[in-house]
Amino acid sequence: MEKFNIAEAKAHFSELVQKAMLGKEVIIAKGSKPLLKLVPLAPTQPRKPGSGKGQVLHVASDFDAALEDFKGYT
Repeated sequence: MEKFNIAEAKAHFSELVQKAMLGKEVIIAKGSKPLLKLVPLAPTQPRKPGSGKGQVLHVASDFDAALEDFKGYT
C-alpha cells in the first residue's frame, strides 16, 4: 500500500492511476488520515473464453456425487 497526500496526488495523478490499474493499492490522505482509495472500475483485461483450457489436470470420478451428509436427500 502506498500513501500520498493530496498535494503529491495532484502532482503525480497520472502515475497514481497507472499504479492503481496495475493492481497496487493507492491511498490518498489529508495529513495522516486516509481519505480515499484509488481503484480501477473495470478489469484491466476482458475475460477470454477458453483461457483456462488444459489447466485442470484431474477431476475425481465422484466429483458430482452427493456428499456423505446429504446421501439421504437424493
